Formats: sequence, structure tokens, C-alpha cells
Amino acid sequence: MKEKNIRIAIAQINCTVGDLRGNCRKIKEYLEKARIAGSDIVSFPELAVCGYPPEDLLLKPKFIRDNLDAVKDLAKEVHDIIAVVGFVDRGQNGLYNAAAVISDGGIKGIYRKMLLPNYGVFDEKRYFLSGVSAPLFKAGNIIFGVNICEDIWSAQGPTKQEARFGARLIVNINASPYHAGKRKERESVLTRQAKGNRAFITYGNSVGGQDELVFDGQSMVVDDKGKVIAYAAAFKEDLLIADLDIPPVEKTPKPAAVVITNKLSSKKKPVLPKRSTRPLKPLPEIYQALLLGLHDYAAKNNFQKVVVGLSGGIDSSFVATLASDALGKDNCIGVFMPTRYSSEESLKDAKELAQNLGIKFINIPIEQIYKMFLLTLEPHFSGLPRNIAEENVQARIRGTMLMALSNKFGWLVLATGNKSEMSTGYATLYGDMAGGFAVIKDVPKMLVYKLAEYRNAQGAVIPRNAFTKAPTAELRFDQKDADTLPVYDVLDQILKAYVEQDKDIEEIVSLGFDRETVHRVLGMVDRSEYKRRQAAPGIKITAKALGKDRRMPITNGYRP
Repeated sequence: MKEKNIRIAIAQINCTVGDLRGNCRKIKEYLEKARIAGSDIVSFPELAVCGYPPEDLLLKPKFIRDNLDAVKDLAKEVHDIIAVVGFVDRGQNGLYNAAAVISDGGIKGIYRKMLLPNYGVFDEKRYFLSGVSAPLFKAGNIIFGVNICEDIWSAQGPTKQEARFGARLIVNINASPYHAGKRKERESVLTRQAKGNRAFITYGNSVGGQDELVFDGQSMVVDDKGKVIAYAAAFKEDLLIADLDIPPVEKTPKPAAVVITNKLSSKKKPVLPKRSTRPLKPLPEIYQALLLGLHDYAAKNNFQKVVVGLSGGIDSSFVATLASDALGKDNCIGVFMPTRYSSEESLKDAKELAQNLGIKFINIPIEQIYKMFLLTLEPHFSGLPRNIAEENVQARIRGTMLMALSNKFGWLVLATGNKSEMSTGYATLYGDMAGGFAVIKDVPKMLVYKLAEYRNAQGAVIPRNAFTKAPTAELRFDQKDADTLPVYDVLDQILKAYVEQDKDIEEIVSLGFDRETVHRVLGMVDRSEYKRRQAAPGIKITAKALGKDRRMPITNGYRP
């Protein structure tokens, strides 16, 4: 078998925004692993030095200076290997999302991102200028190009330019946020680009949680025929190494390549272990995204324990299960807070869940507090019929109790509202919306059921009754969610069409839904924007999440 002429490594690492020292320490750790493994080139994620997205930290001059000093210090540690590292570069007129090509203790060249995404969660044009050139680099007799994230998605972008000028290897670095189905989208793009440009592509992605975003890793190497020849792990740090046989340069490219080294190492390389990484199926992929997002939000913000208000229903049961899996059973506390409307069945289900998970269970009855609220409000509500005002007092008492526990013990409160509820406003502001992190904020109700079933298949912990009983907030006797909302399988389809696909009422009705129902749902969504603006951040797992992805005005007179 012909010996491959270059060994490429992708360091898929979990960076923390703003932690320059910690990020550089991790870069050095993986740099050494790649060097020991005999790698000729190792790439690190987009903006690895400062973390992604740094947002308005980029407006702080000292942050930029510290980032520049960090990459210069890092360069001194790079020997016997070529490293491609994402950082913030500064030019005469502004900042650039850039990649430093480092070797022999110094920065040999810099690539500045040319295509800046400015949609969905991305806001790069607020901070960065676009690069104007795509320099080539030479290592031994191999010409390679470097580009960053969005650059690889355009058929007419830097990848085509670099390949046309002689690059047969494209090192692409990313901080590409996860949503369900994103891996297949990436693979399709990379396959097309590699095949069309007759170039090998290394696609290195970040991994980890950053506020609402989760970076899933799933880096890959694609050969010049468009075949994926190596995958990195999903949702965990990894060092992906592959040996490639890249055609050597036949003539001097124009423009001339930056010479990084005239000769690649001739040292005997250690044998690479076989890898058997396979892409995850949809449900386990989403579950792992939620686990990582929750774990990193807690860990990176220095929370050891979380607290969940348990109702015995599917949402709170699923959130508690996620918390136990992500942080450990000893770091999750479940609190049941009954009033006169809470059923014995709900108490039984909440207790059973806590017992199955092995988490601490606290029962704090709030009936007496609720009575005092009603008594205090009675002179002001006198003569008016009872309505959701009295009902929602219970939810707000529960929110207050959870926040009190948070203040006293330093626990992070996990809100339990799902995307269906958050979209329609079927969640009480300052009540069940209270909390520091809304884990399933972007998970529609029917998907909650599917994910819970998937988790139970790995080891049953969520009581069967949580799946079979009619969803209810238990804020009045015999209350059911269906009293206010369409059945969830219908509601979720309407919400996907309106919230995620931006379809208007006529388009949604044409899909086969009742006009009156659609009109009612769309009205609920539009009227609830003020609630969502005050909601805790939550993990993005769909193509369009509530929050950064969808920025609607609160004061809004337009109706579709």
C-alpha cells in the first residue's frame, strides 16, 4: 500500500468564551497530543483563543489586546508541527475573525474570514470586517488553503479560489452551532465542495455549550472525491487524526504560497488506532445536545447543583432526568409544591421519579401561602369572577419558593417550559418561567414525549403515568391543557410552520389545518412576545429557536 504523505489532526475542543488562559492551556494540551501522534498539521476551532461567540467582549479594546498577546505567546510553543488556530485579528480599520498559521515558534501567516454570517444566531457583521484575500500555504511539496466556517458553504467562495490557485488541501475551522439535522447539511456541503474542487477538506468544529448554543463537534475529513473518510465524536472533545495522500504541487502557484516549511518531518509516525465513530441517530443526538448544553451552562457559570420544580408531569420529569444525567444525581434536587388542586397522583409520580433517579426530593406545601395571597387580594378582586389571575398566583408562589432555595443554597433553578408553551404564552411569567436556565425551551411538546421515551428505553426512570395522563397545570380542579390549547400534535405542527418556517395564515391553512384554530394559535404567539423577552435562556436544538434566532418586536401592529 502506498504510504500517505501527510498526517492531519483536528483538535475538537471545548472552549469557554473569555477564558483566554484556559483556552490556550487546552490548545497547548491538544497541540502536544497531535505532535506526539506524528501529525504534520493540527487545526483548532474558529476563535479558539477567545471562545465563540464573544459578542460585545469584542468592543472592549483590552480584550482584543489580551487575545492578540495570547496568540503570540501560544505561537512560541509550536514546534515540529503546523498549527491553525482561530483568534481575533486587528487591522487598521477594524477587527477580523481570523486563523493564524503557526510553525517554528512564530505566526507564519494569517487568513481573515471572508464571508461573515449575519442571520439566525449569527451577528458577525456587527463586529468584524470581511477579509479580502485567501493566501496559500506550502508545507513540503503540498499546497493548502485555510478558511473559516461560512467560507466553506459558498460554491463561489474562498474554497473555490484556493483550489483554483493550486490548493489540494483545505483546512476549514468552525464554531458551527448545533440544530437537529445540521450534520447532514454540513456533510452535503463538504462532499460537494471537495468533489467540485478536487481537494481534501478537513472540517474542524468546536464542541461544548455556550449559553443558548451547543457546538456538537462531529468534525470530519473528506477526500478529494467527496467521500467522508473520518468522523470525530459527537458532543465530546476529540482529536481526529487521518493520513492523507495529497497530490504534490506540480508548478509554482500564483499568487505564491507562504512557505511554512520546505520539508515535512521524516520521522517514523506511530500507527493510528482504528476508529469506529458513527453519526448518532436523531433522538440520541438531540438528547446528547441537551445534556451537553445543560452541563456546560452549569459548569461554566460555577453552579454545582440545580433545582427543579416537580409537578409529576412529563416536562418537569424530563428536565429532572436530564439534570440528573448531565450533572449527577447528587447535584439535582426536585421540589414538589402542592396546593388544593394538586392530585395525589401527581405527588406519587413526582416521588417515584425522584426515587428512580436517586435525587433529593423536597415537599413544600404552599396551600397556606396561597390562602394568604387570596385573602390579601380579596378586597381588590371583590365582585369579579375568578379567572387565571387567581390560578397564576400558585405558579408565582412556586417560582418564588424555587428562587428562595436558589438564593440560600446557590442552586441553579431550571425552568421546565417547552417550546409549545413558550410559543403560545402558556407559561406563567414570574411563575413556572422563573429560573436561570430553560432547558427544554426549544423542544416542542411532542418531541419531549419522544425524548422521554428514548431515555426510558435506556433505563426506565420516568413514571409511565407521566406519558399517559392528560397534560395539566393543576391550577384549578379538572383543568387540562386542551381547555386552552389545541391538542399538542396539531399545535406543534402549526407552530413549526409559523415560528420556524415563517408561513402566513393562508399557507398554514392550506396544509390542512382549521382556519379558526390557526388564527387563534398565531394570535397567542404574537401576544406573548413580551413574555419570551423576559424568559431564561435555553438550549437551541431546532433550526429556529425562540430568542436569538427569532427577534420580533414586542410592540407590533402587524398580523399575518
